[in-house]
Amino acid sequence: MTIQWFPGHMAKAKREVEENLKLVDLIVELVDARAPFSSQNPMLQEVTDDKQKLVLLMKSDLADSKLTQQWVDYFESEGKYALAIDVNNKEDIKKIIKQTKVISEKINERRKEKGINPRSLRAMILGIPNVGKSTLINRLANKKQAKTGDQPGVTRQQQWIRVHGEFELLDTPGILWPKFEDEEVGYKLAAIGTIKDQILHLDDIAVYILRYFKEHYAEALLERYPTLNIESEDIVEWFDAIGKKRGCLMSGGVIDYDQVADVIIRDLRQGHLGNVTFDQVSL
Repeated sequence: MTIQWFPGHMAKAKREVEENLKLVDLIVELVDARAPFSSQNPMLQEVTDDKQKLVLLMKSDLADSKLTQQWVDYFESEGKYALAIDVNNKEDIKKIIKQTKVISEKINERRKEKGINPRSLRAMILGIPNVGKSTLINRLANKKQAKTGDQPGVTRQQQWIRVHGEFELLDTPGILWPKFEDEEVGYKLAAIGTIKDQILHLDDIAVYILRYFKEHYAEALLERYPTLNIESEDIVEWFDAIGKKRGCLMSGGVIDYDQVADVIIRDLRQGHLGNVTFDQVSL
């Protein structure tokens, strides 16, 4: 499977990111805590490689906390700053502002050593679609600055935003890369809602979720779907068990498999399957 999805506005945004890199001191990179590695844009990694980075693991309230901490440690081992963030937690927002102050002070110390006057930190915020970027900006600015939505691709234009008088933040649209060479990356991002649901078959995404949970979170899977025979390898049998339990039936009592797939995906995205991380740290 090769997923190709690169709308024109994303190509334009990539060019604008490259053009504006010289204006900023820091890249604030947003990744989804449920897939911290897979939700990194390799295309942007290349063009931002020489910039200091603050990696924010978004939606940490939906991720496996143990693995989230391992990922924070991993990013820090690469010389980046990293924080696990629940965008609706005010304390987490304060952590971001506090961390940017520390980074700003260090950058201004280096400026002073070079005889350059200190100034406010300028940061560029980058991330894939639907990672919570617009909501985060609104929390940081303490007002509605950016459009928000639960569908990928809401933000289309770049804009500068002042955050608590502390630093300036350049917003950018969520940018995906042209195609996913690794099909598992595609399934992970589809599962967490990064890719529009029309791109992949929902039943394929649901099957991936079930198989991943069987391997890594079997107890959570059985807690949500207690009639599931987890020892069986028959996916149709799994769908039948979930469909009967959740009332996903057509006329004549026939299982509606499309509805079952939708139930599984919604259960994951809404946290009903429990906290999950699809990327393991052993890279």
